[in-house]
Amino acid sequence: MSDQQLQHLTDSVAYLPADHETDRPILAAISGKDRTLLLDAGNSPAHARLFLTQVAKLDRPRPELVAITHWHWDHVFGMKEMGLPSIAHHETKSMLQKLLPYDWSDEALAHRVEQGSEIPFCADMIKKEFPPASRGEIAIVLPTITFADQIEIELGGITCRMDHVGGDHAYDSAVLYVEQERVLFLGDALAPDIYTKERNYTTAGFLALLERIAAYPAEWYVESHGTPLPRAQFWQEMDEMRAVALLTEQCHGAREEIMERLPENIGRALREDDAQLVQYFISGWKKNCS
Repeated sequence: MSDQQLQHLTDSVAYLPADHETDRPILAAISGKDRTLLLDAGNSPAHARLFLTQVAKLDRPRPELVAITHWHWDHVFGMKEMGLPSIAHHETKSMLQKLLPYDWSDEALAHRVEQGSEIPFCADMIKKEFPPASRGEIAIVLPTITFADQIEIELGGITCRMDHVGGDHAYDSAVLYVEQERVLFLGDALAPDIYTKERNYTTAGFLALLERIAAYPAEWYVESHGTPLPRAQFWQEMDEMRAVALLTEQCHGAREEIMERLPENIGRALREDDAQLVQYFISGWKKNCS
């Protein structure tokens, strides 16, 4: 994990790549002439320290704020280590308030998994990122500034806009658009709902979210657990996901019919990961029909 190095996407945007070993998301630094804004706080103090150490080496203004895309643990457990005022949607604050009394021991995690308020994947990743002896480092910090729909942050010649977009993954999800650089940070907004027995996408919700994202004149798209994609590649992938969503509606969630019609709709042979994506949409379809 410690060999991750800061990468430069544009003159004003640098990022620490995602690390899937312990589900560390991308962290970013966006700099103007006057100040630097950080995006997401990391999944642990160690993750935040790694990022801050590398950001400090940049010839840029010191970080003054950290923007949080949503409440999930891997984006917020480094907030105390960041030591900065933070900005998030008001529902992010509400969700983090619920985490304040939580115990993070193995026993407590197992109990919440059994109750259904935690999922095995997140519990396992927390254990990997935090050995038992370091579990006491977990501290929930509430956002300093909250917003409802939109907030602009002026960095000095660089303007960042946070918009609440929601989505299946987390109701509080916000994206951050760097206007002058035409970079759109998506957080996990386009990911499926994972806090459920079966991961799923709702077709209507996903299609509506794609419409919102299409309104940004971005040239780079950054999902938290992926790699930055240029416009053409990103929309090729999104068009394929849109095709799956539309087929799920047209076929009323009938898996065999969706799989049969999908190659023609996306213009290529099916891959192994297509079956999983189809199942996510079918699970969402069934959930809405129940």
